[in-house]
Amino acid sequence: MDASMWVAKTGLDAQQTRMNVISNNLANVNTTGFKRDRATFEDLLYQTVRRAGGQVTADAQAPTGLMLGTGTRILATQKIHAQGNLMQTQNALDLAINGQGFFQILQPDGQIAYTRDGAFNITANGDVVTHSGLLLQPAITIPQNAASITVGNDGTVSVALFDGTEQQIGNLQVARFVNAPGLEPLGQNLYKQTGASGPPVLLQPGLNGAGSLMQGALEASNVNVVEEMVNMIETQRAYEVNSKAISAVDGMLRFINNNL
Repeated sequence: MDASMWVAKTGLDAQQTRMNVISNNLANVNTTGFKRDRATFEDLLYQTVRRAGGQVTADAQAPTGLMLGTGTRILATQKIHAQGNLMQTQNALDLAINGQGFFQILQPDGQIAYTRDGAFNITANGDVVTHSGLLLQPAITIPQNAASITVGNDGTVSVALFDGTEQQIGNLQVARFVNAPGLEPLGQNLYKQTGASGPPVLLQPGLNGAGSLMQGALEASNVNVVEEMVNMIETQRAYEVNSKAISAVDGMLRFINNNL
């Protein structure tokens, strides 16, 4: 019976971790480009009392075994990279990727990070940066005499100047990964390449499976509030059941102590 308590305890720990994942999803329901997490469970090692197929008699084998489970744990959390809704903002520097791919962002240490958050701004020097001041890659610099900015679906960036002429100033690329869930979240809406994600493949937007760009729009979080609320209730009930299992075992042990 003591083992039953430990098995139920693993259930409590796993459900508490799942609740943390759900809470983070709900907290980021309004985070631009956020991708929801999903907790993945696995059962723990089994204690084999009698192996299936074991010899029962000289001529007979056991059709089933006696194996006692030792509980569960959260094996991993997986990012679900499903497309979020596209919100129209009418801001020339708001970009959304309609399809697969990530924007490239230059970090202070010189490493490249990746994001689905296309809310960009311009510095005093005309550099296109994130809200945190990190440079978009390939670098785009807006001329001081630019009257308007146009970003094509294929990543072509051009500006209309005050003298009435137009000038192409760069081309944006999107990065694709063989295993996007293998990217490591860094916070600030950024991801980092890992051995699990594989190296980035830089593509022109709209070609070879890369998503196309949409100017004047942002990708909303793909968190479904109703679904997360259902998951939260399910997790709460599972936590309560494991707690009741511990209470039940405790009552059984107390009965033995008091009556035997």
